[in-house]
Amino acid sequence: MRPSLAALLLALPLLAADSPVPPGAKPTQVDSAGAGEGPAWGPDNALYYSGRNRIQRRTPNGHTTTFRDNAGSNGLLFDPQGRLVVCEAANRRITRTEKDGSLTILTDRYDGHRYNSPNDLTIDSRGRIYFSDPRYGNRDSMEMRDPAGKLVEGIYRIDAPGQVTRILTHEVDRPNGLYVSPDDKTLYVAANNNNTPGGERKLYRFALRPDGSLDPASRHLIFDWKDGRGPDGIKMDRQGRLFVAGGLNQPPPPHETNRFKGGVYVFSPAGQLLTLLPVPVDEVTNCAFGGPNRQTLFITAGGTLWSIPVNSPGAR
Repeated sequence: MRPSLAALLLALPLLAADSPVPPGAKPTQVDSAGAGEGPAWGPDNALYYSGRNRIQRRTPNGHTTTFRDNAGSNGLLFDPQGRLVVCEAANRRITRTEKDGSLTILTDRYDGHRYNSPNDLTIDSRGRIYFSDPRYGNRDSMEMRDPAGKLVEGIYRIDAPGQVTRILTHEVDRPNGLYVSPDDKTLYVAANNNNTPGGERKLYRFALRPDGSLDPASRHLIFDWKDGRGPDGIKMDRQGRLFVAGGLNQPPPPHETNRFKGGVYVFSPAGQLLTLLPVPVDEVTNCAFGGPNRQTLFITAGGTLWSIPVNSPGAR
């Protein structure tokens, strides 16, 4: 059998100056339970993540406490003011935890319809929030439809509480992870229809206009996981390299194969696959930069938490 393009690229040696991680560094497990999704480094120098229907907070010395119970959360991110913004997938809304601990509902409906299951989010330099709204699993309660009646799994932008615009409707198949570039000019989108045979499992980039709208014609394919587990969470370092959680170690036919192994895929600013940081636990869902000088990459996988030192801090 001929090796895949991904295998050939991953076999290429990286020059030390180009490597995203120190020589010999590999992801190591630092926590055994409760880290299912949404890692985010907080302004209090602690890591927050979703799991077991709660948001947990982990200090640098490894002490973990419950920050919020019954959160039903997925993606997490701190805004420029240091407030935690949460994709509450179970509650079908986006919330913000204020400095005094109170909760602000940023949006729970669009055009009068409830969201599917808000999944991941990214925030630009102006504080505008972009979030994805796919639906995995049972689809009977979906309300989002286009004028023709077709179900919508879209991407939305929040300019202020209650001020929401849908910026992508059908341009990708089931958007998941998102990341807006530091210059606010590019939105990276992980299309991951992983529970449908033949579904899209691709990483795209789109041009963003100054007003925060998206140019659908600018869609550019970066990488295709084909019939494997597609991309999930996305982050970027200060060198402009993308760190993308994805892949699968054990195949669950007929929906997916393990052609692309589980871990964090690292792409150059030009979109070339540089390397894979392998994580042996399925499913590898997301990652975040944190730690001293933001030079530790934290990875959530199968409810466990992993970390690896990196050579360049996170971009945002």
